[in-house]
Amino acid sequence: MNTINIAVIGAGHLGKNHVRICNSLSGCKLVAVVDNNPAKAEEFGKQYNVPYYTEYPRILDKVSAVSIVTPTSTHYRIAYDCIKRGIHTFVEKPITQTVKEGKELVALAKKYKVILQVGHIERFNPAFTAVSNDIKQPRFIESHRLSPLSFRSIDIDVVRDLMIHDIDIVLSLVNEKHPKVSATGVPVLTKQADIANARLVFPDGCVANLTASRISDKSMRKIRIFSRDTYASIDFLNHSAQVYRKSPDVPSPEKLLKNIDLSAIKDYQSMMRDKFLEVKEPEIKKVDQLETELTSFINSIQNNKRPVVSGEDGLAALIVAEEIIHQIKKSAKIK
Repeated sequence: MNTINIAVIGAGHLGKNHVRICNSLSGCKLVAVVDNNPAKAEEFGKQYNVPYYTEYPRILDKVSAVSIVTPTSTHYRIAYDCIKRGIHTFVEKPITQTVKEGKELVALAKKYKVILQVGHIERFNPAFTAVSNDIKQPRFIESHRLSPLSFRSIDIDVVRDLMIHDIDIVLSLVNEKHPKVSATGVPVLTKQADIANARLVFPDGCVANLTASRISDKSMRKIRIFSRDTYASIDFLNHSAQVYRKSPDVPSPEKLLKNIDLSAIKDYQSMMRDKFLEVKEPEIKKVDQLETELTSFINSIQNNKRPVVSGEDGLAALIVAEEIIHQIKKSAKIK
């Protein structure tokens, strides 16, 4: 297959890792680095021995793919210009700042027949991929995504900064795109919501309760998914997961109470686990999630196939995020 000439636009905290990976990734060749900070552009250009620029339009005739790792407010304009030139585009989450912009990019990518992938990296988390096929028809989902304030991405609220990861995960599991939303949130250290909670009620009856904070003292990224016969717990941060499935021969509560002397059982939970639950605790190998994600992007280009996280997926997550933000502003009167 032909090697994909790729440039990274934005060489900041996350962008520098895109540069590193694109420089060594099989199937592509890093041909340029762009950053509006001249010193940073020069630093990475010289480090990887590639041309460097401070203005992205200068690379549009030199590449067939780009990775956009810039502030959210710039995603739309940069991606629009790249897609219109027929350049395959990876853009970090959220896809754009507004739903209107996101819809335009998705339509444009379809028109010019280019791959548009959005950087929802948790889809490539090995803990999630290890058990995602075990999760069928979830009924209740609860997630907590907490972190200290990094002072990055403060041009957006905590919903589009952090919660959107879990919104995307939930949408990928439920396969419903239009939940009823209620939400609350408050600004603490910035002018926008820094902590938020949202309740999503889907047409099929599934309920998701999502909490995100960027003002916590410790980091946490956990999600629990309950189905009719299955419970899955995923720790995105520590790369661990467990799936508990009801055994086919589990008795009804009535039969259990009738035939078992519960007073004689010292550890009821252990008894339930040993006798009536099938437990899956997969061995999870740590991987570079960003490398996996960008490899998937390159493979999608080479095979002309829909990305794991398409522009449509990124847009769907943003639509829900925007409704959550609307409900937060409505309830808390945040301007």
